[in-house]
Amino acid sequence: MAKRVRVLIIDDNRLVREGLEAMLGAQPDLKVVAVAADMAAGLRHVRESTPHVVLVDAGLDNPECCRCVEQIRTITPAARVIVLDLLPAPEEIIAFVKAGANGFIMKDATVEDLVGTVRSVARGSDVIPPALAGTLLSHIAQEAVVHQRPEAADAVRMTTRERDIMSLIANGLDNKAIAQRLGVAGDTVKSHVRNILEKLTLHSRLAIAAHVHRGNTPPDRKPSA
Repeated sequence: MAKRVRVLIIDDNRLVREGLEAMLGAQPDLKVVAVAADMAAGLRHVRESTPHVVLVDAGLDNPECCRCVEQIRTITPAARVIVLDLLPAPEEIIAFVKAGANGFIMKDATVEDLVGTVRSVARGSDVIPPALAGTLLSHIAQEAVVHQRPEAADAVRMTTRERDIMSLIANGLDNKAIAQRLGVAGDTVKSHVRNILEKLTLHSRLAIAAHVHRGNTPPDRKPSA
């Protein structure tokens, strides 16, 4: 039997906590290992329960929620974080991406959206609701005009293949689609993505996309097969 995905829920609304716990707990491949009503209790459960995925309520208050996401990633870097109940504001999503979030669930999401996002994020994908993707990328592109940081490009050198993969990630392709486009194995793409994240000290594919759209793609080191 496949290993079940361990889920932690952090939400200050008791009805929402219990509803999420019931919905996710009903899935054969998911297991809710703990629930918490605030950031302090949530971080304690992160240490004790070693969840694979943590659901964090955006209603905790944006600054506190961002801090919560950052601390989760610090305590357990392997944990994947989903921000719940988000309003359609690109600025908020960018702040959460910088904090290390891997996925987002909007206020009007269905049960299928919720479960699908948890599963996708647990598998290593980063998830932005389709309705927000275009608006978010436009916002990032506008920021790039004002906040270009050319010095970031000189901080690290990337291979040509890594630059290609960064560009494809920024265009919304997942690992499978990138592998097909480049004619390489999926594991090869995963390895390149890990290297990119490490070199740029980023947390997620979403952060890579934001980095590219701000005009910060580093220069080539040398051609790579």
